[in-house]
Amino acid sequence: MQDERDGHGGAAAASVAPAASDGSDDSRRPRRLVAVAPWIGLGVALALIALAMIVPPLLGQSVHIRSFPPLHAEWMPRLGPGTLPAVLLAIAAATWGVPLARRLRWGALLGVVYATAVAWMVALATVDGWDGIGQILEHRYEYLGTAREVTDFGATLRDYVAHIPLDSVDNWPVHIAGHPPGALLVFVVLVRLGLGGGLAAGFVVLLVGATAALAVLTLLRRFGAEDAARRAAPFLAMGPAAIWFAVSADGMFAAVAAWGLCALGFAATAGRLGAMVAWSVLAGLLLGYCVMMSYGLPILGILALAVLALGRDWRPLPIAALAALAVVLAFAAFGFLWWEAFPVLVERYWDGVASRRQFTYWVWGNLAALSISAGPLVGAAVATAGARAIGWRSEARPERVVIVLALAAAATIVAADLSQMSKAEVERIWLPFVPWLLVGTALLTERWRRAGFAGQLGFALVVQHLLVTSW
Repeated sequence: MQDERDGHGGAAAASVAPAASDGSDDSRRPRRLVAVAPWIGLGVALALIALAMIVPPLLGQSVHIRSFPPLHAEWMPRLGPGTLPAVLLAIAAATWGVPLARRLRWGALLGVVYATAVAWMVALATVDGWDGIGQILEHRYEYLGTAREVTDFGATLRDYVAHIPLDSVDNWPVHIAGHPPGALLVFVVLVRLGLGGGLAAGFVVLLVGATAALAVLTLLRRFGAEDAARRAAPFLAMGPAAIWFAVSADGMFAAVAAWGLCALGFAATAGRLGAMVAWSVLAGLLLGYCVMMSYGLPILGILALAVLALGRDWRPLPIAALAALAVVLAFAAFGFLWWEAFPVLVERYWDGVASRRQFTYWVWGNLAALSISAGPLVGAAVATAGARAIGWRSEARPERVVIVLALAAAATIVAADLSQMSKAEVERIWLPFVPWLLVGTALLTERWRRAGFAGQLGFALVVQHLLVTSW
């Protein structure tokens, strides 16, 4: 199949072809909409970022975040050991990334994507030296300190809910109180394995998080959208999200979620019953563990349904659901009941700073923070997916795959945003949804992708060198 390599042929032309050939304005409207959609999406993303920074000081309004809303960050221009490697890597990627992704053998492409993602994360993080990787996980709000103190995880599970309330004796630190114990268990295991230092644990988080791109690309290829995967690959390997992927446990959550959705896609396209069952169980176990790592990840169900719809097989749904439930019930058997913990977590959430963070600002300020962490081109990607969805019937199968995944990810963002359980810090919290949004970059023309990719890299360098993000 001819792709969009020249920005004018193949799927791109077919996808925006008029529904009729009479030359009427109505017949040309889809073509015009697709042409302007990237500009509209990019403009909205940049406008949100600018307004989110300008409005609080302009109105003298405190939005109860660190000194640089909409990010949990502080203004601190600096250079560091990682600056030169990051700049050189960005220049090389901007020059060769897009054409190289098109030409490499598939196995080589995956290897290059992973190696590049790791190198990019390390380079950005080490703008602050090695502390840029290890110091954040050592923060008193994070998991490592508590993980080192756990000697009986079963007892920890039994007492877990009692320590969530803000007014409880020995209440949990912020991140532990705000997450189910599956996240803490990961760090307890790292401590037991001798990887409980900040730098060692930081590298584990980084190396696991970097695999998220591989899972997304693998799923796209499974669905017959290899050309689209190649077009999206540079954006999945490198971008501003790496700033948070490199140092946040949420980057690790993103990878587990991505592999769970990938396994579900394999289940929905398996040719044999045994393979379908095996992939379904694996998908359920991974997605079930996501539920035990973050209270916000049950909304991955939106993407899971999208994956099953694309696979055109709903048989994996009950099997995966039972496997996921088994994970939740396994924690319950040892004393942690998710359904009892969540209301307590909600109470603590509203007892804390969340009650002072104005929804009138954060309902759109969150989207600004997402536009920074995913990069402004995410607006162009989602807007293009929306515009192409209007001409759904004229789209080829690979483009439909991209449209569904990108818009399903956008739907998860809307659900999370309107829940009011995500007010600020979404540059970290929404990392599991970012790769799926960026899949939409595959719908852009090559000219857009080349310029947009360079812009994403430059934007990441600016953010990392001007702000200390703390996550």
